Parts: sequence; C-alpha cells; structure tokens
Amino acid sequence: MAFNFQTFKTRALTALLFVVVMLLGLLWNFWSFVVLFTVIHFGCWYELVKLIKKIYAGKYLLYCLFGLIYITMPVLMVIDLYKIRTFNVYDTYFIIGKGLIPIVIIVSIWINDTMAYLVGSFIGKTPLTTISPKKTWEGTIGGIVLSIATIGISVYFITDFTGAAIYSMIAAVLSSIFGTLGDLFESKLKRMADVKDSGSFMPGHGGFLDRFDSLLFAVPAVWIYVQLFLK
Repeated sequence: MAFNFQTFKTRALTALLFVVVMLLGLLWNFWSFVVLFTVIHFGCWYELVKLIKKIYAGKYLLYCLFGLIYITMPVLMVIDLYKIRTFNVYDTYFIIGKGLIPIVIIVSIWINDTMAYLVGSFIGKTPLTTISPKKTWEGTIGGIVLSIATIGISVYFITDFTGAAIYSMIAAVLSSIFGTLGDLFESKLKRMADVKDSGSFMPGHGGFLDRFDSLLFAVPAVWIYVQLFLK
C-alpha cells in the first residue's frame, strides 16, 4: 500500500489531540475526570444504539438496555476508582495518588495494544480468533507481558514501594486480558452490524467505542479486584 501523507497527517494530528484531551481530563482534577468520562459515556451510548439498530432493527430498544451494563456501569466504576486514595493490605493502609488506579488501567491498555501490534507484526504467526484475523497469540501474549513489566517498573520507580508495584502489575494483568476481550467483543458487534468503525469522531481512528472498547471491559475487572482485595 502506497504511503499517503495526507492520511498520515490526519491520523497523527487526531491522535495527538486525543492524547492531550485525555491527559487533561485524567490529570487536571476530579471534575475534569468526570466531564471526560461523561462525554465518553454518551459518545459510546450513541454509537452502541446505532450498531444495535443495524443488528436488531425493530427490536433494538430492548437490546439497548444492555448498554447499562456494557457502558454506564464501567463509567460509574472508573469514577469510583478515581476517588480511592488508600488501599488496605493485611490491615495496613497505604495512601496512593488521586486517580492512580484509572491511570494504571488506561496506560496498561495503551501499552498492551501497542506492544501486541508490534510483537504480532514481527513474530505473530498463530491467529488468535476469526473475529479479529489480524490478532495473533504471539502478539497478545507479548502485549500482556510487556504491559505488566512496564507498569511494574514504572510504579516502583515512582513510588519506591514494592507493594504498589505488585498490585499495579495485577491491575495491568486484568486490564490487558479483559481489555483484549473488550476489543474482540466490539469487533464482533461491528461484524454483526456490517460496519468497519463504530463511528467517526476521530478521523482515521474510528469512534468512541473503537477507542474505549477495551476500557469498558477492563474497568469492571479491576474494580472487583480492588473491592475484594484492597479495601
């Protein structure tokens, strides 16, 4: 495929703007975080309804109730995770930075996606699933391993606390595995609706569900882990 500079420019500028907006929403304060995920929530809902209309036609309203579990619940959970400032290990409470858990989830997903693509491009030979033919077992495993390692080393370097690194690595494992499942689930929805992208709010990158499909599956997994073992 010939290199198209205009397409590359569009994708690069869109990605840069996306990263800036995400960082502002994640790092500024609690309310910027809430606004960011409110926009994500309604953007994902809008695209889900469009997909379900294509799949189920006249019965789509009933199936749209699934969005309460698929979209609304994870958004409420990630806001709850943002507010957690301590975690309990063997009756000892440790203070963590505000928003640290959502940031770990999102960064884990980004690293996993990027590394899975790179590892799969170089050594991937075994298809993961027919739902997404370009994904390979080699890329998937490589992405998970590199995500865990990167998160663990980074958190230890920042906090100088082995416990924080270990629990962050567990969160990275959950985020990477369930994030991949979320990606595959959304790919299945798009196949059923016979569309390439869920939307077009990011030129060259697709829609809200294309960007946040992994997050919608990863957040509940990490939230349950935190509730069971760290509170």
